[in-house]
Amino acid sequence: MAPRAAPGKGIPSLFDAATEAASGMPSEASPDARTPEPHYKGHRDRLRKRFLESGPDSFPDYELLELLLFYSVERVDVKPLAKRLIATFGSLGGVLAASPEQLLRHERVSERTIVHLKAMREASVRLLKEQVSDRPVVSSWQQLLDYCRVAMADEATERFRLLFLDRKNRLIRDEVQQQGTVDHTPVYPREVIKRALDLGASALIMVHNHPSGDPTPSQADIAMTREIQDIGAKLGITLHDHVIVAKGGTRSFRALGLL
Repeated sequence: MAPRAAPGKGIPSLFDAATEAASGMPSEASPDARTPEPHYKGHRDRLRKRFLESGPDSFPDYELLELLLFYSVERVDVKPLAKRLIATFGSLGGVLAASPEQLLRHERVSERTIVHLKAMREASVRLLKEQVSDRPVVSSWQQLLDYCRVAMADEATERFRLLFLDRKNRLIRDEVQQQGTVDHTPVYPREVIKRALDLGASALIMVHNHPSGDPTPSQADIAMTREIQDIGAKLGITLHDHVIVAKGGTRSFRALGLL
């Protein structure tokens, strides 16, 4: 006959199993019997449900960022990370526009997180661009400003963007012509007009950002704009406007009486 296990040792007895089933509590043999549940258990489901029921307008930026982080950072409370990222980069837009190198300095941010955040930002930019494509820019001016602000206002360096228009003022090409430093972008007026001629554009709108947050035009901005306007006028190319976008707002040269 096989030896009988000593009482209290070895495989749990049928009595132990029956007692556990009746009480609904795990026996001491269960490895997770005394593991406390994390304080954030169920938080993700509650936040998703609240988002669907109350709508995105009721969510502060850090909670929207939390929702995004759910899909790339697993099994941890991401609220502290969301708040830390927004504090570091100044806004949700600043987080989405931050460079991969800057984002990777934060614990739990991985390549997967960066791809997700960058894809979300690109999707936002493309949705806004659709609203100004294939229609006269003048009739969708606010949509154009929204597009430029989302695409450029949170950039850490200056970028100079050109919107080339046809005879009906519809957008035919959108190009970032130059990228500079935190406070300067080299712009060559003759190259701007040459590109417009190459594309067969009849008009253009210039846009650039001020990473400082102040959209006020500098004297260099004004001088460069007037030079492009003068060269274009001689060749039948109209400069409709030059717009500066920044976290502090937007400024239109035409609205300021500078064109």
